[in-house]
Amino acid sequence: MKGGKSKADTKGDGRLAVKKGAAAKKGKPAKDPNKPKRPPSAFFVFMEDFRVQYKQKHPNNKSVAIVGKAGGEKWKSLSDADKAPYVQKAEKRKVEYEKTMTAYNKKLAGGPEEEPEEESDKSKSEVNDEDDDDDDSGEEDEDDD
Repeated sequence: MKGGKSKADTKGDGRLAVKKGAAAKKGKPAKDPNKPKRPPSAFFVFMEDFRVQYKQKHPNNKSVAIVGKAGGEKWKSLSDADKAPYVQKAEKRKVEYEKTMTAYNKKLAGGPEEEPEEESDKSKSEVNDEDDDDDDSGEEDEDDD
């Protein structure tokens, strides 16, 4: 076909179709479950305390949305001085997060070799345990040398 376009690339009205699915997902790498979670902002630190207080005052309330709206309104009404303790807690958590992220990134880059050696020792012992079971046949002794 001329122009490098096939019928599959165009819609019935002549517009180009946008491919979705596998092509769109290729750009995003898989999530690592061991990656540290980002620290909460000052507002979410405030909400941790606010939820407890709100549940004490309104024990029959089951709606998360109502608690969130009430917390948002309360946060907006607080002065900067009232928000300061929550901002400080959030900053502390952010510093701790940055430390854990640097350690995590070093681990990904193969930083300290002590941890991988421990893991390899564990795997060696597991392999040796399996070899002990197979030694009765006498075939494994030739491969170990």
